[in-house]
Amino acid sequence: MKFSAKLLSTCLSIFLATFAAAQPPSPPAQTSDPTATTLLSKSLAALNGNILVSDVTLSGTARRIVGSDDESGTGVFKAIASGAGRMDLSFSAGPRSEIQNLTADTPAGSWSGPDAVSHAIAYHNLLTDPAWFFPAFAIARRLSNSSYVATYVGHETHNGQAVEHVSALQVISTRSASGALLLKHLSQVDFFLDSTTLLPSAISFNIHADNNALLDIPVEVRFSDYRPVSGAQVPFRVQKLLNNGLVLDFQADSVTLNSGMSPSQFTVQ
Repeated sequence: MKFSAKLLSTCLSIFLATFAAAQPPSPPAQTSDPTATTLLSKSLAALNGNILVSDVTLSGTARRIVGSDDESGTGVFKAIASGAGRMDLSFSAGPRSEIQNLTADTPAGSWSGPDAVSHAIAYHNLLTDPAWFFPAFAIARRLSNSSYVATYVGHETHNGQAVEHVSALQVISTRSASGALLLKHLSQVDFFLDSTTLLPSAISFNIHADNNALLDIPVEVRFSDYRPVSGAQVPFRVQKLLNNGLVLDFQADSVTLNSGMSPSQFTVQ
């Protein structure tokens, strides 16, 4: 059975609202801790340099490894700062695409494989970040939106690298403690910032089964090969891991910033 993104959004809203009745008053509003905000702000400054980035296009080579499938081809990744991203991969077996758009009244997303059939992305899998491949936009959205709360987890070693670990999640004002906790969990993104440069070396979050928002599937995105582009620092290599296994390895050949991209380029079918 095929579900629309709007229907999935409605179902999750109903699910969250179910807990609203007979709940005790919500606790005082949470706020970000100053250390976390400072680290994210410095990281964004290191990424953007002396420009304000409104959109990005990364083009290059891509390798996809899922089960027995191991294919290489090309990839184009696009995103806009207002909250939309898309990935278009081209392999000998056929194209693969993913679009997430949070700029519309109802957040929506879809993916398609070689058969070109569009499949809706469950609403609860749209609550992390549509530009997971471009960390500057992921950080900027959390700094500019007061509904996000950031916490400094601490100084760590991650993938053999000294990092500052910051966790950010979304909070809502509600009498439903269970609903608020669910949103926090679904929206949580962890940032691992290089301790010297504060450039993101990785982000991590969970995705979930379409029919089970409580089933966590860990995702980690690793960034490396940072290069200057028009004054900004851009990771030319992006690796995506699912359940601790590499599923996508992308190496950019070219990067374009501020081309005037519009939300219409992220229309979800």
